[in-house]
Amino acid sequence: MIATTRRFRHLLTRPGVAGPAWWSVVSRLPVYLMSLAMVLVVREQGGDYARAGLVSALYTLGMAVGGPAVARRVDRSGRRAVLTATGLVYPLALSVLVWATAPAEPAQLLLALLAGAALPPANACMRSLWARLPLKDEERETAYLWEALLTELLVIGAPLMLAALMVTGSARLAVTTVAVVGGVGALGLALTPLPRETEDRETEDRERAERARAADSGRGAGRGLLGPLRDRAVLTLLAVMAASAVPIGLLVLAIPAFVDAHGSRGRTGLVYACWGVGSAIGALWLGRAGSGVAVHRRFPWLLLAYAAGTALPLLATSELTLALALALGGAPIALVSASEMSLVSSLAEGRLLTEAFTWASLATVAGEAVGQQAGGLLVGPLGPHGVFAVALAVALMTALGAFAARGVLGRGAPPPPPAPRDTSAPPHTRKSS
Repeated sequence: MIATTRRFRHLLTRPGVAGPAWWSVVSRLPVYLMSLAMVLVVREQGGDYARAGLVSALYTLGMAVGGPAVARRVDRSGRRAVLTATGLVYPLALSVLVWATAPAEPAQLLLALLAGAALPPANACMRSLWARLPLKDEERETAYLWEALLTELLVIGAPLMLAALMVTGSARLAVTTVAVVGGVGALGLALTPLPRETEDRETEDRERAERARAADSGRGAGRGLLGPLRDRAVLTLLAVMAASAVPIGLLVLAIPAFVDAHGSRGRTGLVYACWGVGSAIGALWLGRAGSGVAVHRRFPWLLLAYAAGTALPLLATSELTLALALALGGAPIALVSASEMSLVSSLAEGRLLTEAFTWASLATVAGEAVGQQAGGLLVGPLGPHGVFAVALAVALMTALGAFAARGVLGRGAPPPPPAPRDTSAPPHTRKSS
């Protein structure tokens, strides 16, 4: 754990890396709490839960529809222009929504869609920057492990930040504050200077994107619409990522049902927190595990470990044992996420990196949504333990699918270094190559 922490500190304090890395943390705060905050705002305005859910759903829909389009614009026009525009539009749209509209007005619904679509693409921008920054392979893996750990920390910490803001003010003030902070972070990420090599790579990738766009237009309309989804390896990875997120969605429904049946509903949040804490500790404790193995070969084994972790809740008999099962079983989650990001960076074309990372995020969100819907339908007839069993079955099938797809996922892997020659033996006894 200490060694992994040192690697993070060494990476995140490097000149040319520290600036964008820390601005990206600030710019991502709205990502992990705004859907919940929308519900609180509408309720504070006097709207019922149905209207609150509709506003939150439209905000999420805006992210899902607008995300790939915004990311594609990043790949074509550059990070600075898009982050600057979204960094200004996003807080403005949310501020108007929470202060100048009411739950009964159509303007609120339109602004929810606009705000979701204008969310600064900080996640995808930073993850594509890690692929372009002048780093060694081991440092790049550390960067994606940091991204996975940061996700867990923000999932745990962002709602606490929202709660702290609401203690001193209203939900509307809290949302405005978070939106403005996120906008400032996006502007900081846009304007922070990068190493010359990274700037050159971004320019080259944009030029390649423009040439490819012109070529696609010459062949016929629509060829360029799919972007990275035209690549079989990327599509395979996205399918595995979506499938691996389904068990998480299933558990999201099974955990509160289990807690409701075995204890107090008010402790559900604490049990959930153990899941995130376990994943974060796993990233710190196991961050070096298997780092000498090519990521496409390590990935299926991590998914198998993740499947084994989903089996532990089947042994739970109380809130405490479920919390322990989730903490232990969640240990591989951040490592799986880090490997997925490494694979995206190696498989996607440089000119499509930002859009590829956006599709990767959407694949995970879609998988979780499918799992949540299935969990909601199954928890009644099967009970929590039945849903835990379904989650285990899906996780095992996903791991098997990843083993079968190793060849496709390894397409972007660098060739192994040549074996060192034995110079201690005389020439006539050395094996020829």
